[in-house]
Amino acid sequence: MIKKKLGFIGTGVMGKSMAKHLLLSGYPLYIYNRTKTKAQELLDLGASWCESPAELAEQADIILTIIGEPKDVEEVYLGAGGILPNSRPGQMVIDMTTSKPSLAKKIYERAKERGVHALDAPVSGGDIGAKEGTLAIMVGGDREAFQAARPILDIIGENIVYQGGPGAGQHTKMCNQIAIASNMIGVCEAMLYAHKAGLDQETVLKSISTGAAGSWSLSQLAPRMIKQDYKPGFYIKHFIKDMRIALEEAERMDLPLPGLEKAKEMYGQLAAKGEQDSGTQALIKYWNE
Repeated sequence: MIKKKLGFIGTGVMGKSMAKHLLLSGYPLYIYNRTKTKAQELLDLGASWCESPAELAEQADIILTIIGEPKDVEEVYLGAGGILPNSRPGQMVIDMTTSKPSLAKKIYERAKERGVHALDAPVSGGDIGAKEGTLAIMVGGDREAFQAARPILDIIGENIVYQGGPGAGQHTKMCNQIAIASNMIGVCEAMLYAHKAGLDQETVLKSISTGAAGSWSLSQLAPRMIKQDYKPGFYIKHFIKDMRIALEEAERMDLPLPGLEKAKEMYGQLAAKGEQDSGTQALIKYWNE
């Protein structure tokens, strides 16, 4: 069976690993990234380079994107040189960026006008999940499109759940980020408490990471805190963007989220001091300031 041609835009910390899984699964892969050097590993493995989102849209049957800010998503999808103005009926687009639910709905409607299927499918699992192909994927859009995309999503993720109509994937990702935000404060405080109490932090983790306090952040990011490894599996600047979107959506719902507000404030202070490109585990530096 001839495999569909895939397009991938955004070969950053997570995107590069996701695209690599698709390429090694035997799919013809077309790549676009603002910085070509970040895609070089994929090009060396046989991916084809495109000079613009428009060129990529002309080549691929299914296009996946994982970019940065909502404004970047809007430009890539809806700008004159973007995907949808240069699309054709029958194509599918899957935006895996964490972005605004309202923008996901807008892209869905524009895609529908062009006869293109659109899904919003943000992911969770950081650089580790991307490398291991075990990402959680939260999907919004038409169920039929989700079912058609499932073989592709299965290559890069494990916990893949259809959440509902357009924007539902993005709303679910906001729930994910809200849960992580306050939890990260707790993880930092637990590690600091262990240190101040004279305990071995790694030994403490062996006990608490598998009990009621267990979480992905505790298991995967607390060890990085202990080692003072602040390399980004997920950038602070991107987490701040996600928290901002969640707070904007919550305000529309008249829903106060004090835990999220506090986490955003703390991360904002770190970013202002030059930590915006550090991983989210660098929150523990807040107590060192």
